[in-house]
Amino acid sequence: MRKLVESTFVTLDGVISDPHVWGPPYWDEEHNAYSAKLLFGADALLLGRETYEGFAEAWGGRSGDEYTDRINGLPKYVASTTLKEATAWNGNLIEGDVAAAVAELKQQPGQSILKYGSGRLDRTLIANKLIDELHLWVFPVVAGGGDRLLDGLDLTHFELLETTRFKSGIIVLTYGVKA
Repeated sequence: MRKLVESTFVTLDGVISDPHVWGPPYWDEEHNAYSAKLLFGADALLLGRETYEGFAEAWGGRSGDEYTDRINGLPKYVASTTLKEATAWNGNLIEGDVAAAVAELKQQPGQSILKYGSGRLDRTLIANKLIDELHLWVFPVVAGGGDRLLDGLDLTHFELLETTRFKSGIIVLTYGVKA
């Protein structure tokens, strides 16, 4: 069975939106190595609509290095209630019951499924205990406003699996959802 691994950037004040604004000062070799470990340990991406559209725009026109070629080449499973199709950037639209579709994807052979971003899709995935590892990259910065991490979830307990500390001050907390 494949694992579903989520990777999400978050500020000290719990903001997840606009990491391209507050994150770059911390994107160094350690950051890149950890990102590559997650990406190369996966053979598919799971994305919500907003992340899919933003990533397709940001990554789709690039090429020439291992990381970029890998992220562009992987199949993307896109959860959306508004898209009619997701054919760009190797997209595959998930239609109908998202939890059932993701559970089915996890049953297929292969490497991990990597999910970027955090939002409404997470409520469904966490409520259905589908996320195996939640990698929260806590950045030593206060954004001052924006979308908050895991807003709208019901009481949910997590188990700390691992802590990774970077010289830049980023701490990656890896959690599993408790049964």
